[in-house]
Amino acid sequence: MRKRHPVLFGLLLLSLIGVAFFFLVYSMSSVKGDKATFIVKDRIGVVPLKGVILDSRPVNDALEKFSKDDSIKAIILRIDTPGGGVGPSQEIFDKVRSVRKKKTVVASMGSMATSGGYYVACAAEKIVANPGSLTGSIGVIMHFTNVEDLFKKVGLRASVIKSGKYKDAGSPFRDMTKEERELLQALIDDVHEQFVDAVSGSRTLDKEKVKEIADGRIFTGRQAVGLKLVDELGDLDHAAEVAATLAQLDGKPELVYPKEERRSVWRYMMEEMVSVLKREMVESVVETGPGLSYIYVSQGR
Repeated sequence: MRKRHPVLFGLLLLSLIGVAFFFLVYSMSSVKGDKATFIVKDRIGVVPLKGVILDSRPVNDALEKFSKDDSIKAIILRIDTPGGGVGPSQEIFDKVRSVRKKKTVVASMGSMATSGGYYVACAAEKIVANPGSLTGSIGVIMHFTNVEDLFKKVGLRASVIKSGKYKDAGSPFRDMTKEERELLQALIDDVHEQFVDAVSGSRTLDKEKVKEIADGRIFTGRQAVGLKLVDELGDLDHAAEVAATLAQLDGKPELVYPKEERRSVWRYMMEEMVSVLKREMVESVVETGPGLSYIYVSQGR
């Protein structure tokens, strides 16, 4: 019977342990969605921004995760939104600017990237749009509904007790006074100025030139290129090529999307119901409520 060599046997055992450890760590990283340390091929992370912008956390969390992943060499922010709340739009804008200190970020427009969607895109290093993408709509809007006449018809009357004369500015139970209108217009003008500053500074455009087109009008992607609001025309694949070039990557990188959390059927059904209700409420608020928004209203639905 041949005698086993202890050194060779030890090396073989260590090799098997190493291979087992590799697959164990890789499997755990895949399940948890953590860094894929052993991946050799360069990857580009794609962060979707879809629907009305109400909450910055999902997008900002995905941006943060990709920024910390060493296998992700660049990030594409895939935008398909009419815009949304001023605060969430500004938070995503700031996050993109922060992430750009670590990695290249390119914005890719789908069918629409208007108002808050364009605001967010301006934070990217480059903006790529389809020729027919709708974009622009640089402006701010607030909606107020007056139901005073309706209340009179049904015999209802509202009583208000307030701590200051402007506390119920925009009340649906009466007409707005001249002073209230001036106050709210000043607020709108200030937020609009912030939008213009963001576009002018990010796109290196003359502020007065931006003001000329910052009247809420929308543009196609092709028109936006002529106005220097967009850098190039192309689809998501072209945006990936732009990102790869900026990040100095060789070959064709793999596109990676944020991992979706595994959910039970019951949780999925509940979340879908909440999502539908939330969307209906947003549509109602966008059209009738007093919320301050960077949104293209014709596509608020």
